[in-house]
Amino acid sequence: MQEHALRQKLHNEIHARPYERIVTPTLMTHMAFLADLPLQATSHAHLCALLADHHLPRPAEGTGFYAADVGPVRLRWERHGEFVSYTFIRQGLAPEPRAWFAHPACGGISREWLDTIPGELICANHVALLPEEAQEGQWSPLDLDAVLDADALVASDVADGQARVHTDLRIHADGYARFVVQSQILSPRRRGRLAQRLLEIETYRLLALLALPEARRITPLLGGYELELATLMDAIRNSDGDRQTLARLSDLASIVEGLYAQHHARFTASAAYYDLVNRRIADLHERQFLGLQTIGQFMDRRLAPAMQTCAQATRRLQGLSERISRCSNLLRTRVEIQVQQQNGELLASMNRRQYLQLRLQQTVEGLSIAAITYYASTLVGHMVEAVHRWLHLDANVVQGAAIPLIALALWIMLRRAHRRFAH
Repeated sequence: MQEHALRQKLHNEIHARPYERIVTPTLMTHMAFLADLPLQATSHAHLCALLADHHLPRPAEGTGFYAADVGPVRLRWERHGEFVSYTFIRQGLAPEPRAWFAHPACGGISREWLDTIPGELICANHVALLPEEAQEGQWSPLDLDAVLDADALVASDVADGQARVHTDLRIHADGYARFVVQSQILSPRRRGRLAQRLLEIETYRLLALLALPEARRITPLLGGYELELATLMDAIRNSDGDRQTLARLSDLASIVEGLYAQHHARFTASAAYYDLVNRRIADLHERQFLGLQTIGQFMDRRLAPAMQTCAQATRRLQGLSERISRCSNLLRTRVEIQVQQQNGELLASMNRRQYLQLRLQQTVEGLSIAAITYYASTLVGHMVEAVHRWLHLDANVVQGAAIPLIALALWIMLRRAHRRFAH
């Protein structure tokens, strides 16, 4: 039995990033850094330096996931398509809400190492997982004014009512957004899945929004290009300077295709991230409580319009490119027809000139026969005069009789030459 070379790798892919087993109380710190391939390689080397300082095994080159206990902190490192994420998990939580986030979970890691993480920070979150509720179905009252903005509070029951999430989705003075999670009796693995989904929602939300500034920037440009295309279409309809119009249309096509090539990947990635956000929100199985806005409702009100702006810019850009292509094909066809007409007129003119040249050549040939006949008959007359005393012939009579014979012979020779050249 021959096994496919990729069978083991493909089978293990679904187990490549296992959820963490989280017990309460616990504080988590999550950071995501934008990084291209060279920076991701640098990030791997940076991680290996930390592990070497703690005498821990290093991840293999090219690996996309690694988790290990670095002292009292659980470190989870993940490499994705365009970003690298770090999740720090530390058990224990201060009793007072004001002190929950005073000492982040990454506090046990070298400050110098944290400050030199490669890439650009795009997302940073704290998650406080409070101790399990003592009585199932009941929730302890929380005073979150010290850690969350009450005016922007977003909260919902999740995990089929077994957990409760509070957040304001704001960046606080320490540079982090904050989540507070209450839970009933949940398995550590399920609690880890819940925390991971919350972190992914926030990470993918920000990554999806990366396309928004570009969409806003190119929208006015697209409006101008659409007006210019309409002007060119009017010129085509009025048949004003097709070749100049084609040159202007080609310039516009190159500009629009450049914009498309520059932004298509970002817009496509944005749509993919937005889809992931919606999937992770659906996985939460949210339920509203106390009339508070849920995470899904917040995203529908705030994130969805931004994504619609990006989608609209994508559609306008693609539609403009297609319209320019159709317009270019139409104008190019018209120009080709005009060129063919001009070529036909040129060929007709060449045929007329060749006909005139032929008639002129025939006239010249007739004159040449007459001239040659004249000179040849003159030579015959001189020859007869030279032998007159012996032959007693009249030179004028012989010269006159030779003229038609010479002319006929020249005409026959010329016809034979024409037939030979024609073949």
